[in-house]
This record gives sequence, C-alpha cells and structure tokens, in this order.
Amino acid sequence: MNKFIIQIDPMIGEKYINVPFVGQQLVEHPIYNKGSAYTEVEREQLGLYGIFPRYASTIKEQLRRVYENYSLKTTPIEKFIFLLGLLDRNETLFYRLVLEHTEEMLPIVYTPTVGEVAKTYSHRFRRPRGLYIPDDQISHIDRILANAPFSNINLIVVTDGERILGLGDQGVGGMAIPVGKISLYVVGAGIHPALCLPIILDVGTNNEELLKDPLYLGLKHKRLTGDRYDEVIEEFVKGVKRHFPHTLIQWEDFGKHHALSILNRYRERLCSFDDDIQGTGAVTVAALCSAIYSQHKKLKDQHYVFFGFGQAGYGIATLLVHAMLEEGLTVQAAKERIYPIGHNGLVFEDMNPHQYQMPFARKRAILQNWQIRRSDKVDLFDTVLNAKATVLIGTSGIPNAFTNEILSQMAKNAEKPVIFALSNPNNKCECLPENAFQATEGRCIMATGSPFPKVTINETTYNISQCNNMYIFPGLGLGAIISMTPKVTDQMLVVASKALAAMVPLNNATKGILLPDIHNIRKVSENVAFAVAKEARDSGLGIRLSDDKLRNLIKQAMWKPEYLPYRHET
Repeated sequence: MNKFIIQIDPMIGEKYINVPFVGQQLVEHPIYNKGSAYTEVEREQLGLYGIFPRYASTIKEQLRRVYENYSLKTTPIEKFIFLLGLLDRNETLFYRLVLEHTEEMLPIVYTPTVGEVAKTYSHRFRRPRGLYIPDDQISHIDRILANAPFSNINLIVVTDGERILGLGDQGVGGMAIPVGKISLYVVGAGIHPALCLPIILDVGTNNEELLKDPLYLGLKHKRLTGDRYDEVIEEFVKGVKRHFPHTLIQWEDFGKHHALSILNRYRERLCSFDDDIQGTGAVTVAALCSAIYSQHKKLKDQHYVFFGFGQAGYGIATLLVHAMLEEGLTVQAAKERIYPIGHNGLVFEDMNPHQYQMPFARKRAILQNWQIRRSDKVDLFDTVLNAKATVLIGTSGIPNAFTNEILSQMAKNAEKPVIFALSNPNNKCECLPENAFQATEGRCIMATGSPFPKVTINETTYNISQCNNMYIFPGLGLGAIISMTPKVTDQMLVVASKALAAMVPLNNATKGILLPDIHNIRKVSENVAFAVAKEARDSGLGIRLSDDKLRNLIKQAMWKPEYLPYRHET
C-alpha cells in the first residue's frame, strides 16, 4: 500500500503530490486524476501526451462543464448516478462540485436518494469502492485490509447493512451508506478522501427479496447471530488495530440489538462512535439548547417526553443527562426529567425493558398522583398531561402520532412548547409542522429530522429547523483525528453539542432557527472539531497544544478540493 501525502517543497514552499505512477494508470486513479486539467508540464513529465484533448482546462471550466451535464438529469437517481460516475473518475472535481452546490446536492449524495441506491445496489453495481468483508472470509481479514487503497487511513465508516435508514435490512447494499457518509465527512470537515475507507461487513441478510434475487451480490444466507456474529466484529476490530492503529471507526446503521452492545464493548478499546446513537444525540441536544436558552430558561427545568425510545431516543436522552449535570443536577434527578414511551406506553422498570430503555425506565410510584384514562398502559397523551411535558421528542417512525389533542396539551403545559418530530423520511414524521403550529396557536418551537419548508399561517411565517447529524459527525471526526484521542467520550459529545449551539445567534433562536445555515458547514465543523480536540487535551487524552495551535492544526487539515502540482520522483 502507498501512503497518501501532500508534501511541501522546502526550497520554494510549494505544496505538491508525488504520484506513484504515470500515464494511463495515473488518469485511471480517481484520487489522482485531473481529467483535462493536467498542465503542459505535467503532460510531458507524467507521460500523458495523447490521452486528453490538446487544451488544458482550468478547474472552473471543468466545474461549468460537469454542472451543465448534471443539470440535464431529471430525477434524483439519475443525478446520483452522474455524480457517482464523476466520483469514480475524479474525486477532486466531484468534491469541489458538491462543496460549491452543497444545499442542492446533499439530498442527492446522501439522504433521501441514497436509500434508493441501497435498495437497488446489486442491480446498479458498477465499480467497487471501499472494502467488502464477508463472514466466510473473516479469517483473511489481514489480506482484505491490505487491499485498502492507502496505508494511512484516518477514518473508517463501517456497517453490516441491517438497519439502513428507514428501509431495514439491505444486506451488502448497505455499502451505499458508508460511501455516502464519507462524502459528507469530506464536504463537511475537509477530511481528505484518500484517508477515508468505507467498509461493509457482509454477515448475510434476512431480506427475503434479496435472498431470492439472482443478481444479489452479497452472501445468500440468513444473518449471523450470537457468538458467530460477535466473532466477526471482534476479528474486524483486531484487524483494524493491526493495520490502522490510530484510525477512527464510525459504526453506521447497525441493528438495534447490536448497535449499543458494539458501541459499549469497543468504545474504551479504540477510538470509535455510533452516529445513529451519539451523533443524533449531540445535534438534538444542540437544538434543544438553542430552543430552551432562547427563552432564558435551563435544560434542567424542563420535562421531556420521548415517543419512541430506541437508538436515537437513547442517544438523545443520554447526552441530555450529561448536559443537565453541567447545570447542577445529579444523574438520578436528570433522569427523572425524562419520560420514555415505547410500544407499550410509558416504560416502567417491571416491564422487562430493552437495553436502551432500562436506564430511563420509571418506577410505578409516579402514578400515585396521575390521572390516566387506560388501565393497561400509560399512553402518550396521559404522559404529556401528567408529566406536564414542556418538550416532546419523537423518534418512533409512526406518522401523525402527535395528534391535535397531544399538541394542544403541550400548548397548555408551556408558553413555547418544544416539538421535535425527528423520524425520517418525511412520511414517517410524528406530525407535520403545519399541524404543530396550528394546534399550538403558533407558539411552538419546531424541529424535524427531514427538511421541511417554512410554514405560513394567517400571514405569519414560521421556521422549522432540521436536526441533521451532518452538523456534528464531520467535526467530531476531525477533532478526534487531530487530537489523536484513543477514545470518544460523552463529554466530547457534550462540548461538540454546545459548540454547535453557540453558533446560533439569540435573535435567530427566538425565531425558531435553532441550528446554523448548512452553507456554513465548514465553519461549523471547524468549531466542533476545536471543541472536541480541546476537550481531549484538557482531559489528558489528546495532544497537548495551545488553543491557537490546535485551531491552526484543524484549519490546515481541512482539505480544499483543488489541483496541486504533481511530481513523479522515483
């Protein structure tokens, strides 16, 4: 394996890349390919005569050309296929294009379009990207990891394809998610794509359609479970530690019965985090800080009802507890502010709750002074009513679960009730923003998981914030990499969350704008990365540099997609 290094000429201070090959082999490598933009000198020195038309383009001219072609595509999937083709040819040009059209292209590069790509992955397969690790070859993990394109990998995004977005088990098609997620790390935080590696752990699939599909590219057996599954994860982790000992691993879209156990098993052993749990928690707590602090109130004084309490609910609640600790509450007092609702209503300790729910399950003694309508369970309305909820958070995937009755009760409980309907995609949202504003007479503060347009009621326009994990994970990843921390702690997530919230002016938050503009994602990621690296340093886990040096190191590490001069020094 080659190392990817951007070098600086000590004589003239010029940045350059020493490429490992020349000629046709060079232009077929997407990391190194410049397309028609190789200079006259490079064409001579790198053996490129005759491979391209005579004129050497500038990157601006290339951008105009590819955007013109992109604009001719009429459907999201056509646009995705075009962008994927560009990524497979010329990564620098791809990332420059997406960076200059971030808001327009993010829904194409990632959600919601990537969900359709995952579903049809085996039928649209064109070129391998990343590494595929089937369970029947786990004994060859060293040989597999040796096929990584570069030896100095800093970031791995890995999935087993079991819980892909809201689509469930997509088997090997889940590879579309790590590939898409890495593109967001590059766009958002400037982590160089050569230092990133998407991986799929193919442990089978329980999706009958895939098992019967003759074109399906993954292993055609039921998913591994129990000890055999755990062995695959363990061998994967050991292999990564041997080959890339300082890399950050992001666990992505693992099933609910595996995600938390994997996170807890390995978070002390290697630098890793789960975006579905911790990233969701951090961005949501940031939005909560904006919503609550804009009212000159504190998190610790609110009553939180969670409707749906799996990975996302657990992640939000866990980080919320840490945030309330900083406001002076004990762990127990903070947990008593949280009311988790599961399939069978409010979760109690005697209900044999799931591992996510157990730390927040309530004692039945709280019912002594409650008035409830049903004897078999305490439903969402009764919980909102009796808990005097001021914050309602939905992660259930059940559309329209927040009824007018529930929303109206929230309006009785608080002057500005906080309504976060976070389930994706839009058709699984717990309530439409328009319904929330109507039921609360325009007084609620609203956030969703998917993007919604502003709502206008009686000539008044209301803002809806999107709790997009992209506000957190790129900066979190960059901060962890730069600081060289051996683990990602809960406190790092808290400071990341607060750094994000601090970027929202008070006058914006009072208008319901709870998060920064996505156009500023690079600055957001810089601030989040700095907060994480500083926390790593202060807790004794990260490199010991001054604030100024840490900030400069982060800025220098954020790659801007541009063509550097090439040399071939044998």
